[in-house]
Amino acid sequence: MLSHYDFYELCVTEPTRVIPFLLAAHAHNPRTLREDFSGSAALARAWAASHPARRAIAVDLDPEPLKRAKAKRIRTIEADAETCTAKADIVAATNFPIGYHHTRRDLLRYLKAARQSLNRRGVLVFDLYGGRDAFTPGKIIQLLRAPKQRPWSGELIEYTFEQRTADPRTGRVVDALHFKAWPARTKTPANPRAKQPAPAIDFPDAFTYDWRLWSLPELHDALAEAGFTNVEVHSRLGDAIDNEGRVLLNPVREPDDLDENWVVCVVARK
Repeated sequence: MLSHYDFYELCVTEPTRVIPFLLAAHAHNPRTLREDFSGSAALARAWAASHPARRAIAVDLDPEPLKRAKAKRIRTIEADAETCTAKADIVAATNFPIGYHHTRRDLLRYLKAARQSLNRRGVLVFDLYGGRDAFTPGKIIQLLRAPKQRPWSGELIEYTFEQRTADPRTGRVVDALHFKAWPARTKTPANPRAKQPAPAIDFPDAFTYDWRLWSLPELHDALAEAGFTNVEVHSRLGDAIDNEGRVLLNPVREPDDLDENWVVCVVARK
């Protein structure tokens, strides 16, 4: 039976796009990836599967999703990422978990621990969102068709990202992810308001998050205090590909490089 982790991996994670970005950000043939706050470890699994010389470490406090990470060249660690000392060339914290740190003290503790875990030339990579509507409650709804491969059979999926509450005074937001699925034969409505039959699978509040949305200047200051020597902000996972298939990165350099509402990847070098 499909679980909420299956829906999360289909609708939220993008390991096939993230891995080329990580390779370009490191730029020195990284072998070991540590995925912090890994959940179902989709990125760690994809990294280990992408090349026989690569291995991954999946770190999460919850043992349930870590069960999905049982695969070749993957080590699972049930622990708080702040206390994990496992070494890696890349430490990645994607899908906004940097927001779990609600105070600057907690943020610094994590950043310092992550830096200590990096091998020579290592990089820490994490993402976050912000901009004009960052503290505006609302919903973003997407419809997509699942692939016809296990565990899917072409279902119609409705994925909702809900920002339930937001407080710009504290930087705190409460977000929730909801998933619905209809049988493969269900047609995508031409009219978004067209009525659909009752979903076969419904996961309201499949995941909920209490995050702090850190600003980019706050993160720059904290990363510098944690000892990182260079920090880049990327608004895209790669603007172009060279003749050898490598992603070419173009970090944000001007205010106009960011959209009014943005999602960025921060790359911090040891």
